[in-house]
Amino acid sequence: MHVQDVMTRGVLSIQKFESIMHVAQILSERNISGLPVVDKKNHVIGIITQADILSIMGIRKENTFKDLLKLILGESLPECKMGDFVGDVMTSPAATITPQATITDVVRMMDEKSIRRLPVVDDNNVLVGIISRADILKAVIKKLT
Repeated sequence: MHVQDVMTRGVLSIQKFESIMHVAQILSERNISGLPVVDKKNHVIGIITQADILSIMGIRKENTFKDLLKLILGESLPECKMGDFVGDVMTSPAATITPQATITDVVRMMDEKSIRRLPVVDDNNVLVGIISRADILKAVIKKLT
């Protein structure tokens, strides 16, 4: 099975000069956890995730629930990313994959890089879709039934 068989097409993307608050609103309203960041020619230049946005407040993967409570109560956490725009906090370069890659390749890359989604790009690095763990799960279920 190949990426092109299970990826999400017509994926929403964002540019690096968009505000963090705008992206946070999109992620929240659409119930998604990340967006590819593209330039004006739709080339993938990065990715922004909920984790990137939370890092502005100093929240990192290794933080505990107790750390979150401290933050809510007004204490700061160390190592905050700074910035108001996507380009300030996005992960760049983004790991990407091609439509011809296999699902095995995707799973291996996601596991190695501890990521949940991969922008799918053509030979010119133009965004053509995205593949997430949810897409892979749907494909597995479809294959099993």
